[in-house]
Amino acid sequence: MAVLAYSLGKREINQYFNIKNAKLLSLVAVILLSVFHSISRYYGGRDTCEWLLSSGRFLGENVWQPYGCMLHKYKNTEAKACLQNKKIAFIGDSRIRQLFYSFIKIINPEAREDGNKHENIPFADREFSVNDFLWYAEVNNSMKGQLMSWAERPSAKPDVIIIGAATWSIKLHSGSSETLLQYKANLTSIAAPLEKLSEHNDVYWVLQDPVNEEVLSENRKMITNEQIDLYNAAAVRALNHKRNAKARVKFLEASRQAAMETITQSVDGLHLPESTRNVGAMILMNSMCNKLLKPIDGSCCQSVPPLSVLQKLAAGFFLVACVCFLVLHLLGYSRHRKSRPVPDVESGEEKKPPTAAVPFSLQEALQSVCKMGIIMLYFYLCDRANLFMKEQKFYTHSTFFIPLIYIFVLGIFYNENSKETKLLNREQTDEWKGWMQLVILIYHISGASAFIPVYMHVRVLVAAYLFQTGYGHFSFFWLKGDFGLYRVCQVLFRLNFLVVVLCLVMDRPYQFYYFVPLVTFWFVVIYGTMAMWPQILQIKANGSGFWHLALLLKLLGLLLFICCFAYSQGLFEKVFSVWPISKLFELQGSIHEWWFRWKLDRFAVFHGMLFAFLYLVLQKCQVLSEGKGEPLFSIKISNCLLFISVVSFITYSIWASGCKNKTQCNEMHPYISVILAFVLIRNIPGYGRSLYSSFFAWFGKISLELFICQYHIWLAADTRGILVLIPGNPSLNIIVSSFIFVCVAHEISQITNDLAQVAIPKESGALMKRLLAAALLLGLIVLSDGGQPAY
Repeated sequence: MAVLAYSLGKREINQYFNIKNAKLLSLVAVILLSVFHSISRYYGGRDTCEWLLSSGRFLGENVWQPYGCMLHKYKNTEAKACLQNKKIAFIGDSRIRQLFYSFIKIINPEAREDGNKHENIPFADREFSVNDFLWYAEVNNSMKGQLMSWAERPSAKPDVIIIGAATWSIKLHSGSSETLLQYKANLTSIAAPLEKLSEHNDVYWVLQDPVNEEVLSENRKMITNEQIDLYNAAAVRALNHKRNAKARVKFLEASRQAAMETITQSVDGLHLPESTRNVGAMILMNSMCNKLLKPIDGSCCQSVPPLSVLQKLAAGFFLVACVCFLVLHLLGYSRHRKSRPVPDVESGEEKKPPTAAVPFSLQEALQSVCKMGIIMLYFYLCDRANLFMKEQKFYTHSTFFIPLIYIFVLGIFYNENSKETKLLNREQTDEWKGWMQLVILIYHISGASAFIPVYMHVRVLVAAYLFQTGYGHFSFFWLKGDFGLYRVCQVLFRLNFLVVVLCLVMDRPYQFYYFVPLVTFWFVVIYGTMAMWPQILQIKANGSGFWHLALLLKLLGLLLFICCFAYSQGLFEKVFSVWPISKLFELQGSIHEWWFRWKLDRFAVFHGMLFAFLYLVLQKCQVLSEGKGEPLFSIKISNCLLFISVVSFITYSIWASGCKNKTQCNEMHPYISVILAFVLIRNIPGYGRSLYSSFFAWFGKISLELFICQYHIWLAADTRGILVLIPGNPSLNIIVSSFIFVCVAHEISQITNDLAQVAIPKESGALMKRLLAAALLLGLIVLSDGGQPAY
């Protein structure tokens, strides 16, 4: 009964929830969310600068998250570059003095708080910025005189003014109502000079932080939170009196919100703990510098970047395609055609359709291009326009491991019988790629790279992808011997189509999407190794140990090639710095990132090829038992190999958990692999080969699209942050954005498959013409600088 209920439950779910309905629902969700965010931006009257200054929350003990945008953590070199030759004045009481010290410590971490308490404190960095703290404990005529002198003498005024005061007025006059009225009058008197100064300079009024009334000393007991709220309200009314105009004086309120959560840690109840002061200082730094330095992970106060020439051309191309499609549709040219299943280009397997594919018509090709254009518009809105919000990542064990448990429960729920029980059969490799991709996605969105044990295990997953690349493509060439240009172009197109389009639309270099250049490079290496003379195939090697030995020599040559590059960085850089190859592998004008990625998993593909060769030879010699329910080897050998594999896994996990730092781990990673251990554990038991998770396998079929699409429509700021479609509810936001993200990735996989049939014809003459046209187009792109943005 339980089995029957389980089967009926799955059937019921699949009946009402299919990919077609999911895509329609995701399209409706995108439209509604775009309208919602557009209206809220237009009528809300707030931009990311105001969000930065006005509100936020703590993600952890010391990690501040502004509302709707990302806070960049400035280093002293960046701060100096931004504030070069700028004069910044901090005006106020002891709280402003604290903020002053936190600010200058960003510029110079060695600075000490050694100034006199109730006097002006100058700070001058010899090369870059000049900052002064001016002691004005009350808003009075003295403060007004200082502001008036700056307003009347523009040459002497600071570039930035940070000002605020109130607690001394409350303290000296015991919180009397007459003092509050005088405070309001004094604020009104300084409003005019402040507004004049803010016409060409930045002026920040720091709203008063709360106090911890329980630990205040006796002479400060009159400084209550009720009094502070009244004085803050007076400041907002006096300095923002033009209700229908945008205020020129900016209010720093976010630090007050941070203080509400941490004021209990204050020693004297009045002055904030250092971590909270640092939040206010970093907010100010982001407000001043983000527009100038444009940090990738600092989306607050940044405007939409201008479109490059290539972006405009790409937009024009998609627009023309959509117009042409609509014209043909209106003229009555319509034909519906079902797309073929997406072939597995990463592993090298490609199943032919049971029936001959109907040739694509022009209208169908235009329809696919038009769909791609609409999807690329969504990509642009998510990660280039300021339509949707972005937030930074924050790692906790629960944000990584709890989703991990959820997906594995689902994976176990959706299990099926395998159609075949061979080692690493198609369903199993799809399953493998699927769960690995889901783990990698959770790893990225949770920021788990900060936790070294998780980081090292994910490194193994990336290596396993490359292992599958070596295993799959070697098996294809060894068994079928198809080295034709058509096959090569099909694989390269399916691997690179989405990335090339994203390079144009998102204005990013090819190497930015590092995994695709890596897989493409290794496919070319595998092809070159197998295709060069002498071409050794299984049919030729049967019955002759000489050809098996010759192939092993080929693989040995490949290993020597890899070692030669790996142990000679100079040679590597010379080869990949040659134009035009450098245009494909440089990132920010350097191939260091490519060197790092290539070197990290340099032996994984070789291991996959060698394993495929040994497996296919053993299979041909009928050494393996691959029947349903049968162990792969004899009972004794199977148990021994399983024991060794499990011990290897445990040993690796212990080693990964004991790593001191990522540099040390990365140095050892290429030489330590547990991929073979996983393959044996998964395949030695007969029941293991007989079952697979259809849930994981479904994701495995679109794993490449999932990996690439996450950069811009699930994560944000080029993977540095998280896309926020549903503000104020992180859990619901992850659910909605993930749903749309998966639907988009699946649709792109279908579009890529359809366009591959148009772009890569089987006829050699037509194929050569397409290749010449593609080479010309790519040459024009490479010659331009549009794909090399400044980070």
